[in-house]
Order: sequence, then C-alpha cells, then structure tokens
Amino acid sequence: MSFNINEKLRTFERMIISALIIMMVLVVFISTIGLGWKLVEELNRPPFLMLSIEELFVIFGFFLMILIGLELLESIKTYLTEDKIHVEVIFTVALIAVARKVITLDITKLPELTIIGIAALIVALAVGYFLIKKNHQDSNTKQ
Repeated sequence: MSFNINEKLRTFERMIISALIIMMVLVVFISTIGLGWKLVEELNRPPFLMLSIEELFVIFGFFLMILIGLELLESIKTYLTEDKIHVEVIFTVALIAVARKVITLDITKLPELTIIGIAALIVALAVGYFLIKKNHQDSNTKQ
C-alpha cells in the first residue's frame, strides 16, 4: 500500500470545500429569511407600507450581502466541480461588495480623496472584468 500525499491532500481539500459549501448554503438561507423578516417588519411600521431612505439602505445592503454569498457559493462550487477558479466570479463578487459599500455610504461625510479612490476602485474592477470577459469571448471565438 503506497502513501500518496497528493491524493490525501486532495481528499482533505474536497472535504473542506464541501463543508464550506454546506455552511455557505446555511448562511445564505438564514440571511434570506432574515431579509424577508426585516422587510415585513419595516413595512408594518407606521407609516404603513412606506420605507425611509435609511431603511432602504439597510435592506439594499442586506440584499447585496446575500448576492455576494450566492456568488461566493458559485465560486466554491465551480472550484469543487471543475478544479479551477473562475476569475470572472471573483470580479463579480468584488464589484457587488464595492457596490454594497457605496450604496450604504453617506458620501456627504467623506473626504473628496476617499470618493476619488472608491471611484478608481470601481473603474479598475469594471475594466478588469471587461478584459477578462473579452478574453474569454476571444478564446471561444478561436475554437
């Protein structure tokens, strides 16, 4: 009986990834229930069926966090099934995370340099995502 360290590590890695998938599914499910509960709770407060700007920010932030969780779940699932990381998914998660932060920020209280930095980050992520998508389309066209 030979001891193959690579095979053992691969088995260990698959077990960890499977555990991460189970935990991520649980977190996304519980968060979705929490979002629904929060929405019903906020809509039942006076004024009935009306949301303030602050409440909308909280709900949108919660919603985007669930989308980030779903994208991370997709990334982990892809890694498990295809044994590779899709960079597009990572860029998507990053863009959603930055969008969530921008939506929940009060930009009136931020220094101009911080706003410029956030804008530069968004542009860099968008350009990176565009270039990766373009590269994938060019690769598929050549085949």
